[in-house]
Amino acid sequence: MMKGLIFNIQRYSVHDGSGIRTVVFLKGCPLFCPWCSNPESQGAVQHTEWIKNGKTETIGEWKTVEEVVDEVLKDEMFFRTSSGGVTLSGGEALAQYEFARELLKELKLYSIHTAIETTGSTSAYHLKELLPYLDQVLFDLKIMDEKNLKKVLGANLSKVKESFKLAAETEGVELIPRVPLIPDYTANEENLMQIIDFLKKYNINQVHLLPFHQYGSNKYHYLGWEYAMDGIPALSTDEINNIKEIFIAKKIIPIIEGLA
Repeated sequence: MMKGLIFNIQRYSVHDGSGIRTVVFLKGCPLFCPWCSNPESQGAVQHTEWIKNGKTETIGEWKTVEEVVDEVLKDEMFFRTSSGGVTLSGGEALAQYEFARELLKELKLYSIHTAIETTGSTSAYHLKELLPYLDQVLFDLKIMDEKNLKKVLGANLSKVKESFKLAAETEGVELIPRVPLIPDYTANEENLMQIIDFLKKYNINQVHLLPFHQYGSNKYHYLGWEYAMDGIPALSTDEINNIKEIFIAKKIIPIIEGLA
């Protein structure tokens, strides 16, 4: 039986797709974003250990599709009453695309609304395998300069663009572009204008903005890693409003949606 490595199942989320959602976090991610709020998910699809409150904990549990479905179905009443559903996240959910595909396929048998959060940083083929079973794709656009993207995150811009194009051109799938607003990395005007130009190619007139926060900083301590964003303040209300105005001026509606 196919199994996936799951490191968290979060209930009652309202920032990861429409309605009230249960988010399934899949282990594994090819990127190393300095601001990552789930650093325990980075790297290969394998267990990670950290030391928390003086105790060593193993992060991640192998679960079958059936086990995950049984778990999320406990929240089915909330899905039905709020037009919510299940969102696959990570890490990068596409790092376990075969398991994700089978999980989504099973969820659709129960007529559950499905979504994925992705950076599109793996092969577009991986996303293509999932699209027949997805209702929403929450697609994070980060750094749009090819060299900086590779240097800072380890991502390939061509792969990102190819995956985005695929999602944008798939009928019946709602594509929601999102931009994490990270000081010194993504929130500068030059990068934002590059994102706007890219969105315009697909006639997209709405974007979700995710302001930076420090909520995941303790995890780096547990892992024994250096946190590159230590002491970096969140963007002020004025700074966020200025960013919103940049999008509005280009006729793209900005929505503040959750936190990066």
